[in-house]
Amino acid sequence: MDLPQGLDQICSPALLFDADQISVNLTAMLSIVGDDPSRLRPHLKTHKCAEILRLQLDLGIRQVKCATLAEAKLAAEAGVPDVLLAYPLVGPHPARLMSLRDRFPETEFSAVMDSAEGLTALQDATAARSDSLAVFLDLDCGMHRTGIAGGPPAVALVAALLESDRLHFAGLHAYDGHIHASDPAERARVFAAAFAEVARFSELLWEKAIAVPLVVAGGSPTFRLCAEHAGRQSIPWQCSPGTPVLWDAGYATNYPDLPFSPAAFLLTRVVSRPLPDHLCLDLGHKAVAAENPLDRRLRFPALPEARFISQSEEHLIVSTPDADRIAIGTEFLAVPQHICPTVALHDRAHLIREGCLTGETWNIIGRTRLA
Repeated sequence: MDLPQGLDQICSPALLFDADQISVNLTAMLSIVGDDPSRLRPHLKTHKCAEILRLQLDLGIRQVKCATLAEAKLAAEAGVPDVLLAYPLVGPHPARLMSLRDRFPETEFSAVMDSAEGLTALQDATAARSDSLAVFLDLDCGMHRTGIAGGPPAVALVAALLESDRLHFAGLHAYDGHIHASDPAERARVFAAAFAEVARFSELLWEKAIAVPLVVAGGSPTFRLCAEHAGRQSIPWQCSPGTPVLWDAGYATNYPDLPFSPAAFLLTRVVSRPLPDHLCLDLGHKAVAAENPLDRRLRFPALPEARFISQSEEHLIVSTPDADRIAIGTEFLAVPQHICPTVALHDRAHLIREGCLTGETWNIIGRTRLA
């Protein structure tokens, strides 16, 4: 890939967003849901950026999903009218959500719950209010991270939610983050099994004369499958992928059947040549997500043969037979393996348009933890 013009003005390491590719990815996301923006509720955990939320609004995407109060606040500040905080709220968090509702009355906030304790916490937080809070039941469709299995206890939770005078049943939330198969056929098989659980639970509710208003479901690997499945349902569905807007090296490798390309990169420079075949770059694990093994944290398109030797807080050592021909100060772009936690390590992204750095920056406001 060609280096964008203007890199000499940017200190490294730095996060770069290709605004043109972001727009292409957003258009592809809409295409997957039949160009119906009401069927798409993108997760903003990937970008945490107000400007991308506004691009989505310009396309008619008026609803988002998020994981933190800070992300919910960011969405409201950007003018998003419908924000689902899809994370169990405990401790002071329910009261903080109510505070956000007071500060941003033009935004409808909703929450999830998967336990009697969670339901009680939301009821307590809304005790003194005249308006009601929309609440989704978080259904475990196989990941076993959060959510409740779709059996009688889950039916009882929905029944209790329906009896509340301060909360109302908004529908079901189901996240299939356990589905990682690269092979499309295997991915489809596991997806079908996971969402058969959602169908069975919907039928259980129907037997109790409880209608499901909406299902919010699916992650990025199963995005197309979720959209196709949703199109066959009588219940309204919204797909909630996050990564496609920026994409990354991991998803590009594992899911080439999906029509997205990386739109986020890391600028790094060679700062030393400690051995004849070694390069030291200023790309430590404070600048790129480090939850994967060293050889699967990032990719260098211009150094495909590079072997990763070590990484510390501010340094990355790679080995390449071309090291002695690469000058200190040489710039490289890296594609992160996992973009979501990588974005959270940077306070801003430098904008590329038409192959040039524009001098614009987009702040990563949602990387904070508090709202």
